[in-house]
Amino acid sequence: MKKRMVLVLVGLAVFIAAIAFVKTRQVKAAIAKNASFQMPPEAVTTVHASQENWPASVTAIGTVEAVHGVTVSADLPGLVSRIEFDSGKKVRAGDVLVRLDTRQEQAQLQAAEAQRSLTRVNFERMKGLRQKGITSQAEYDKAAAEEKQASAGTGEMQAAIGRKTIRAPFSGVLGIRQVNLGQYLKAGDPIVSLQSLDPVYVNFTVPQQQVANLRQGAEVRVTAEGIEGAAATGKITAVNSIVDEATRNIQVQATLSNSAGKLRPGMFVEAEVVLGAATPVVALPTSAIAYAPYGNSVFIVTPMKSPDGKPYSGVRQQFVKLGVSRGDQVAVVSGVKAGEEVVTSGVFKLRNGGAVLVNNNVQPSNNPAPKPEDS
Repeated sequence: MKKRMVLVLVGLAVFIAAIAFVKTRQVKAAIAKNASFQMPPEAVTTVHASQENWPASVTAIGTVEAVHGVTVSADLPGLVSRIEFDSGKKVRAGDVLVRLDTRQEQAQLQAAEAQRSLTRVNFERMKGLRQKGITSQAEYDKAAAEEKQASAGTGEMQAAIGRKTIRAPFSGVLGIRQVNLGQYLKAGDPIVSLQSLDPVYVNFTVPQQQVANLRQGAEVRVTAEGIEGAAATGKITAVNSIVDEATRNIQVQATLSNSAGKLRPGMFVEAEVVLGAATPVVALPTSAIAYAPYGNSVFIVTPMKSPDGKPYSGVRQQFVKLGVSRGDQVAVVSGVKAGEEVVTSGVFKLRNGGAVLVNNNVQPSNNPAPKPEDS
């Protein structure tokens, strides 16, 4: 009985050992096969990195503002008797825009002039009597004061009539008329906007880190997207003395010539401040950059070997430091050398060491000054 039990146990042990041996060989074979497995190559486009000299500059979004810009309004209340301007027209300083009804003031002026004439005659008469010693000094002083008061009243009425003739305070371009003939205007009611469009200001803000690089007289290039012929060049004329506590930005003002009138107050523009000499950078399409919170990177195509020794074309992930952008391009300050082949599309599906298949029949945009296709 015992002998039979021993034989059964020995047979069972041999069976288990045989199964373990077979499974071990199967696992080793699977591991070896997996180690030599190569993912199929990903189709990508590439570009050979080239070094370019980009001018050191700061780009910001700015707003156009007129050097002189006001809403012309009524100084005194009254009825609009004449409108002597057209909407959107150019005017010179002093041109009459609107005349208000002054019939009542004209009548009051005539009465004031009559009173002034009477007091002047009385004053001359009193002056002669005083020289002869017939009248007192007090009566003479009273007549002189009355003559001055009458002259002042006449001047007051003339000033009131003049204030009801509304003129352009400076040369510029008018906006849309906001009054009609016969309309009653209260003091301060708007009549028309007036903007001086040549030259114009462009106000923009830059980070506080760039304050040390800014200086009055630095060149500023301004472009307005979608507006042909709106590009202009000017100079920085003022840098604010304080930094905004909320944004830590500082306001800068540039003055530009605008003889064509393409730039209008309130328009958004892109302002580029040239800070100094050109800086050597490696320019790549923005599509080549894999943006990530832990760092931006690119994939560089390089010859590699699989575990079984077979050569293939693979990619190496390289972290980079980026500079300013220009159109479809971005400046790589460090991390990529000129001449290296960089993946420009398909970076989101790549991994370090992955195989790639380069197909450059269709390339992503790489234009430093792109324009909309429908422009």
